[in-house]
Amino acid sequence: MSLAFFTSAVGNYLAKAAVLAESVRQHHNGARFYLLLSEPEAPDWKRFAGLFDRLFLIRDLEMPVENVESWIFQHTLVELCTAVKGPFLVHALEELRAEKVVYLDPDIVVFDRFREVETLLDKHSIVATPHLLEPEEGGRGVEENEVCALQHGAFNLGFLAVNGSSEGRRFARWWRDRLLHFCHDDIPYGLFTDQRWMDLAPGFFPGFHILRDTTYNVAPWNVSRRKIAKGPGGRYLTDGSPIKFFHFSGIDAGNDFAMFESYARHSPAVFELRKWYLQELDRMGQAEFGRLPWGYGSFSNGKPIQKEHRLVYRKGLELMKQFPNPARVEAGEVSYDHWFAAHVKKGRIRTPLLERWKRSMKKRLRMGRAE
Repeated sequence: MSLAFFTSAVGNYLAKAAVLAESVRQHHNGARFYLLLSEPEAPDWKRFAGLFDRLFLIRDLEMPVENVESWIFQHTLVELCTAVKGPFLVHALEELRAEKVVYLDPDIVVFDRFREVETLLDKHSIVATPHLLEPEEGGRGVEENEVCALQHGAFNLGFLAVNGSSEGRRFARWWRDRLLHFCHDDIPYGLFTDQRWMDLAPGFFPGFHILRDTTYNVAPWNVSRRKIAKGPGGRYLTDGSPIKFFHFSGIDAGNDFAMFESYARHSPAVFELRKWYLQELDRMGQAEFGRLPWGYGSFSNGKPIQKEHRLVYRKGLELMKQFPNPARVEAGEVSYDHWFAAHVKKGRIRTPLLERWKRSMKKRLRMGRAE
């Protein structure tokens, strides 16, 4: 049975998702590829329709939460795009009846068929790749890569493969339930979106398999320990073998370039590959799609929703009851935005509810520093 792929994105990542989908189609003939968009409405993506078998929005999924609009508001863009991965994995296994499902981040390009993953999913329920496969040798690498992996999770969930066995479905539901309630970027509290949860999975699920293959998930955080080169026929290699997929994480902000400069400056193939990817994004319309605003990023009156709006709302059960659709602003009504403006000023919390939240956050930060 061939693999079924999906990715999770927002509108301004459509060009990246299209490059990914095209690369999957090239190396996995007949595979299904689904696009999950965390947007209220689908932008004009018809030019890419041939690359995706179907586009899903959050409303197309069964979301076991009391109020979807309230739940969405509690998440930043990155948190939401990761939180919906769990519900869609359950949907793919139970509703779409996929037997082998692979998730890939939209900023990934596939360069070869995932033969190893297909075989492993015949024996194992879950397949994941660690951020790092070898210890760093220098102090800077330990701090920037190993310590970073400790903070963000041992496994990079830009890739995850799960089969439709009973354990695979049980895992998907466990992961979904954790992400529905705890998919937050809160490192002092022990959370980093979906990744820290995966640290527990090898203990919970005997069928969990760690894919120790340097050709998978080549990325800025591991180029210090992988030798990237260009081989015969123009194929990109790592440690002498063809790369299965490269993860271009951090390319928008240039963070990847800084990592390459630090750890791969003597590997011109890395910089050549990065340049090629940017050209591919241009071909897919990055200049156009990259400017699209996030549909869940503003109140209904167009005012941007700040992260503090979401954090305060997330910690207040009373607020969720009072404002079940917190993004809505209507004339003549007391909206959450009005409440926030009246009770929060220059970061100073005035209400007892939010004072408790502020003390809780300070305690978490102290605990994080103490560790």
